[in-house]
Amino acid sequence: MAHTPANAAERLSDSGTDLAIEARGMSKDFAKVHAVRDFDLDVPRERIYGFLGPNGSGKSTTIRMLCGLLTPTAGDIEVLGLRIPRQAEALRRKVGYMTQKFSLYEDLTAMENLQFMANVHSLSRASRRERIAAVTGRYRLEGFLRRNAGTLSGGQKQRLALAAATLHEPELLFLDEPTSAVDPENRRAFWETLFDLVAEGKTILVSTHYMDEAERCHSLAILDQGRLVAQGPPAELAASIDARVVIVESPRPRRVRQALHGRDFVLSSAQVGNTLRVLVRKETDRPEGQIGDAISAAGLQADRCALTQPNLEDVFVASTRTGSV
Repeated sequence: MAHTPANAAERLSDSGTDLAIEARGMSKDFAKVHAVRDFDLDVPRERIYGFLGPNGSGKSTTIRMLCGLLTPTAGDIEVLGLRIPRQAEALRRKVGYMTQKFSLYEDLTAMENLQFMANVHSLSRASRRERIAAVTGRYRLEGFLRRNAGTLSGGQKQRLALAAATLHEPELLFLDEPTSAVDPENRRAFWETLFDLVAEGKTILVSTHYMDEAERCHSLAILDQGRLVAQGPPAELAASIDARVVIVESPRPRRVRQALHGRDFVLSSAQVGNTLRVLVRKETDRPEGQIGDAISAAGLQADRCALTQPNLEDVFVASTRTGSV
């Protein structure tokens, strides 16, 4: 289901100036563990590109290779026109990286952390004052600049980390599950900030395990067991899903779910209230009829059994086959 170039083995194109990231055959092994396997990736400039996948799917490892922090076992990688890992040092001046775990110094104040990052990026004294003032206002840091970073809430730490990652005005931002420790309101505000950055010409690659965040991305790569299993805009992925979706409404959804267990044409089912969302094989003839027959055979009742449009969660389950009946 992955949408990849026709000739995956071809060399990186010198004409791909509209791409922030271009990779072919990217792989990473740790001893006998294949963390990333033969990964092709194209990330356009001035877009939010998402990595979606379960834990251990290779999202963080891929980001670290693209940053130049890990050397790939195989493959060709070009980021912002630089060959990685050979030109990784030059790349670091052009990218920002925000890790899943808060990585700033918790025993320093928020201001001291920003000053330290300004020194890391060798900003001049004038640039340092200007940029710290700019990110302080943009990310609403004024109220806690003198507080130790370790005492901040999840949302405050997130804003401070993003301020530090953008202090040197990078062209490309890598965000590794940046909203895993914040509440829904802060997550929404965070994403509005990301779109502001893209409107200013930045490119963002973000990994997430939240479906609502994945749907906000301009384009997605779905990863599973180190492989790229699907790639494209969320709407296109939903339209090209290799499965069909049936909605089943029943007063006894758990019993209905058990009745569908083991049916050859059923890939997975998930309960939402009294409704089951059943993923079936694409080639199944009359899936709603077959599901209705299975329910009746078990002596159960369905108030409704009808085909519906797939969503991104359906795409994820169909691509990774992690859903269980």
